[in-house]
Amino acid sequence: MTAPPSPLTSLQQFPLVILGAGYTGLRIYQQALERGWHVLATSRQPHIHLEVIPSEHRLHFDLTRAETWAHIPQPAHLIWCFPAVPLSLVKLFLSARSHPPGRLLVIGSTSAYTLDGQPTTEDTPLKAHLPRVQTEEYLRVTYGAVMIRLAGLYGPGRHVFDWIRKGKIQNTKKWVNLLHVEDAAAICLRALEQAADGRTYLASDGHPRTWEEICQVASSRWHVPIPASISPPHMGKQVSIHKLRTELQYTFRFPDLFQALDHIEDGVE
Repeated sequence: MTAPPSPLTSLQQFPLVILGAGYTGLRIYQQALERGWHVLATSRQPHIHLEVIPSEHRLHFDLTRAETWAHIPQPAHLIWCFPAVPLSLVKLFLSARSHPPGRLLVIGSTSAYTLDGQPTTEDTPLKAHLPRVQTEEYLRVTYGAVMIRLAGLYGPGRHVFDWIRKGKIQNTKKWVNLLHVEDAAAICLRALEQAADGRTYLASDGHPRTWEEICQVASSRWHVPIPASISPPHMGKQVSIHKLRTELQYTFRFPDLFQALDHIEDGVE
C-alpha cells in the first residue's frame, strides 16, 4: 500500500512566493529552498535587491503597479513580508487573482499591540486605528492568513551593539524583545507549514530584557561606550511566546541573545 503524502509534500505542490524579500524574506527564501520548496522572491527592483539569488527565482512585483500583479504564479502560497497597505490595493490585488492563494502568511510587528502594563499576548488589544493593523486583520479574517508578529530583529548586518555605538539606543530600564533573523525565518516557515488558518503568533526569543542590561553587557564584554542612564517615557512591553512554544513547538536556533551577539561581534556570522 502506498503511503499518503505528508502534509508538507502536499503543500509543496504549489510554489511559495515571498512578497517583498528584504532582510527577513531573503532568509525565508534560503531556508525554504533547504526544505525542498520551489520558492520565488519578489521585489520592486529585483535586479538590484535580489541579485544574491538566481534570476529564475526573481519576480518583479509592486503592489502599486497592477501590471506587475500577473507575475505572481497561480495558485501559490504567499508570505507577505512588507507592510500590507493600503487596504484598497490589497483587496484589489487578491480579488484580481483567478485562483485564491494556497496558504497566506503575513508578517507584522509586536508594535501593533497596546501597552497595558501586562505581559503582551495574542489577546492583548491591537492598535486597531493603524492602517497596517486593519489590513492584517482583514487578511486574517477574510483569507485565513496566519499572522506572525515579530519582535525586534537582529543578526548579521543588524548588530545590537552597533545600535549602541551609533547612539540609536538609550540606556534605560525600558523592556525590549528581540529575535534573531534566522529564527524569525524558521518560525514563519513552521507556521506556514503547520499553523491553522487565521492563527496569530507573537515571535521573540522569549526573554524580555532591558536596554540597561544590554548596555551593561556590551560595556563589560566588549568595551562598547554606553550613554548615561536615563528614565524612559514608558516601560515598553514584555512579550509572551507561550502560544508559539505550545502550538508550534519551535526550537530556537539562537536562544541566547548575548551568545549570538558575541558571535556577531567576533565575526563568526
